[in-house]
Formats: sequence, structure tokens, C-alpha cells
Amino acid sequence: MQRLYDPASGAVLVDGVGAKQWQVRALRRQIGIVTQEADLFDVSARDNIAYGRVTASQSEIEHAAKQAGAHQFIVNLPQGYNTRVGERGSMLSGGQRQMVALARALLLDPRILLLDEATSALDAESEQLVQAALQREHANRTIIAVAHRIQSIAQADCILVFDHGELVEQGQHDDLVELNGVYARLVEQQQQTSTDN
Repeated sequence: MQRLYDPASGAVLVDGVGAKQWQVRALRRQIGIVTQEADLFDVSARDNIAYGRVTASQSEIEHAAKQAGAHQFIVNLPQGYNTRVGERGSMLSGGQRQMVALARALLLDPRILLLDEATSALDAESEQLVQAALQREHANRTIIAVAHRIQSIAQADCILVFDHGELVEQGQHDDLVELNGVYARLVEQQQQTSTDN
């Protein structure tokens, strides 16, 4: 999607226009990415959130942090938003690092938000907060989430199920459960695992 490489066949369309027709820089400005391993720097929480938009006001930064579920833990840090988070965010938990990275992406206000296992380190309660925020944001942008946890994608408009690199099912959560295929088995396995724990 970011044109790090072009597809060998088919096309990626953004607003109905092939990605190849976009200027790379203009295309990449439309996309925010949050990965499983959040890239944080040994600067303040504020500066990490504002990394892509250094002129952002404190209220804009706090708004993005609230959307990402990060505001409350940040204000409880020793120096609040001015607290240094350590190299690669070493002073924060994995879930906190992911929330800061999500706040950074939301502050950029991208039209497309790519989440690659972006909530995998969050506990269930934090993930629900983030999912609720993303649902509110959904009207303003396209969100593409790559996830193994069903909870992360159950509310999606369209779920694409891949098995060994092949697209095997697509649809909404309830419809996919009724198919009693790969997705339904994943749901059952995850429910069983949570019951066992």
C-alpha cells in the first residue's frame, strides 16, 4: 500500500486511483501505521506522540492520546507528558508503548490507518477502550487491521480470513461464524483458551 514495492499482479486502489498513479510522498502522507513493535524514542511522551507533527498543540496531543487510550497513564507518569519514556519506550509496558504509537498515528489524522497487531500487548480492558475509540474514528477514515485476536476485528465492516497465505473467507463476524469454517474455528479456539485461563 505504501509502494515499498508494487504488486506483481492486480492493483492497490486508493480512492479509486491506482497506487502507482499517486506520488509516493502524497500517498504515504495519507497513511498512518501502527505496528506490534512500537518505535519510540528516548524523549518525552509528548515528543513521541508529536514526532510526525512537531507543531501540534498540547491540546491536540492530549486529544490524540485520549483517542488511543493513553492519556490516563501518561498523566500518571512522574512528569506527565514531559516524562522521558526511555530508549525504545523501555520505561513503558508493551501495551503503553502501543497506545503511544497509536496516539502518534491518530495525531497525523491519516485517511488510512494500518494496524498491524497494534493492540496485541493490551489487556482486554485497554483493548476495549482503544477499539471504542477506533469505532468513533471509523467514520472519518479507512482502518485496515491485521490481527490474530478475534476481539480486535470482530466489529469490522469486512473481515478477510487468510489461511496459509490464501484468502479463504470474507464477510462480517456473525456471517463468518455461521459459515463454520476457518474463522469459526479460530473463534472457538480463542473462546476455549480464555475459558481455560
